[in-house]
Amino acid sequence: IILGNKEVILSSAQDLGFLMDKVEIIDPETYPEDKKEAMVDALVERRKGKLAKEDAYEWIKNVNYFGTMLTYMGDADAMVSGAIHSTGDTVRPALQIIKTKPGVSRTSGAFIIFKRHESYLFSDCAININPSSQELAEIAVESAKTAELFDIDPIVSLLSFSTKGSAKSEEVDKVVEATRIAQELAPEYQIDGELQFDASFVPTVAQLKAPESSVAGNARVFIFPDLQSGNIGYKIAQRLVK
Repeated sequence: IILGNKEVILSSAQDLGFLMDKVEIIDPETYPEDKKEAMVDALVERRKGKLAKEDAYEWIKNVNYFGTMLTYMGDADAMVSGAIHSTGDTVRPALQIIKTKPGVSRTSGAFIIFKRHESYLFSDCAININPSSQELAEIAVESAKTAELFDIDPIVSLLSFSTKGSAKSEEVDKVVEATRIAQELAPEYQIDGELQFDASFVPTVAQLKAPESSVAGNARVFIFPDLQSGNIGYKIAQRLVK
C-alpha cells in the first residue's frame, strides 16, 4: 500500500520504471466516506474520551495518522514513514494509537545497517536521550527481539568507551549495571557489556580486550549508552558503509 495522490504516484513510478500492478494506492483525500467514518470512530474509541470526533477527522488528514490507523485496524501489517517526516511526527501517532506492547515501558528506535551481505542493528538512535540502566537494559532486550524479526543474530553488545573495566566513570557504571539487568531479564540471549565498538566488532581486538566474552568480536546488535552517541554513530555508519 502506498498513501498519496494516485496520479502523482503513478507518474513518478513510470518515470522511475517501477511496476505498480501489485501495489495498492490509497489517497486519504478520496478515501470512501464509510471507511473514513469507521476509522474516525475507531480512533475516538482508542483515545478513550481524549479526542472529539471532529478533531479525529483532522488527525486522519495527516498521512502518518492515517497510515497508523490502517495498521491499527488490521488493513496494513506495518507502516513505513520518516523519509520526509521528523522522528517525532512519525512516532507520535504510533505511541498515541498502537502504543507499546504489554510489559514494555517505553519505545526505542532501531536502525538496520547493511554491510555487504551482513546486517547489523543499532539502538537506540532516535528516541531516548539519556536512558537509565533499567531503561537501557530493556532497550537491549527488545532490540534483540527486533533483530530476530529481521533474521539478524541477536548477539547484543552494550557499548561504552570502556571495555571490561578499562575505564572508570558514572557513564561506564550505567552500562555495566544495564548489562547485568539485561542478562537477568533475558538469559536466553547472548548479551554482554561494557564493550567498546572495536572489541564488539573485530575478533582480533576482542581477543585482546575481552577474551572471555562470547559477544566480543561477534556482536550484531549494538546498544548505545545515550541518544547523542547513538545518533552520531548510526549517521557515521550510514554515510561510510556502502
